[in-house]
Amino acid sequence: MVMGNGFRYRAERISLGAMATAGIGVLLADVLGWLDRMAPGGTLPKITLLILSTVTLFLLMEFDRLKVLDSISTQISGLTLDGLTGELRRQHYLGVTRVHPEFPTAEFKRLVGGARREVAVLQTWIPNLDGLETELEKAVTEREVEVRILLVHPKSAVVDLRDQALRNTSSSVSVDASLDILHRLHGRLPRELQGKLKVRVYNSLPSIAVYKADEHYLVSSFLHGQLAIESTQIEIDGCDSVMGRQVQKELDTLWDIGHEVDLRDPARSIDISQ
Repeated sequence: MVMGNGFRYRAERISLGAMATAGIGVLLADVLGWLDRMAPGGTLPKITLLILSTVTLFLLMEFDRLKVLDSISTQISGLTLDGLTGELRRQHYLGVTRVHPEFPTAEFKRLVGGARREVAVLQTWIPNLDGLETELEKAVTEREVEVRILLVHPKSAVVDLRDQALRNTSSSVSVDASLDILHRLHGRLPRELQGKLKVRVYNSLPSIAVYKADEHYLVSSFLHGQLAIESTQIEIDGCDSVMGRQVQKELDTLWDIGHEVDLRDPARSIDISQ
């Protein structure tokens, strides 16, 4: 194989040298008027044919290499930037794709609009629920997506603690306000689809706030002095990524310990759960 490559390399160089020499020779002969004296009217076409034949021979010798380059080009074209970055995200960033300075309402609405299986929210209460109400309703009525909502139990000691953490802001914990919106939304849904909207309240220390649409998550923390939606939002892609699995586990854990809310009469069902 090495000897064959060496022979090909020498042959290529000889061919290229011959083409270059022939070109220079033809140019000089034409300037000096030799071509017309040697073969008037026929020399140039013959010389041109000779050079073209040499070029063709050279290309034939390079045919195998050109096929290899074409194969490499085809393989590279299949490696899109999204595919590469997606794999890098899973290996180096554990599924994290972006960090938002605050809750990206427009982006989450877009994700909800594309959801086909599940939308889930884990919060103490949902201060931006009225702005997401229309998208949640469309997800249920137009695509029969299951919507799961997790709120802190309004009688939990966590409510007072969170209220104190927000004492220097204009915000206060209002689980009842979120339940009122969900009650109205439930009433607007067709009877056969009302079961797609599920709400549970949990009596446990909140860990993270999560907004989920299929395999996309927006995750933030409960910091003092500001709402979770005003905090940095970590966007995660993939339930099977390291971060995605951890967030999904937390969602499932709180869902399992939560008490189901009857949205026909939320206040009464919550009182019974005490």
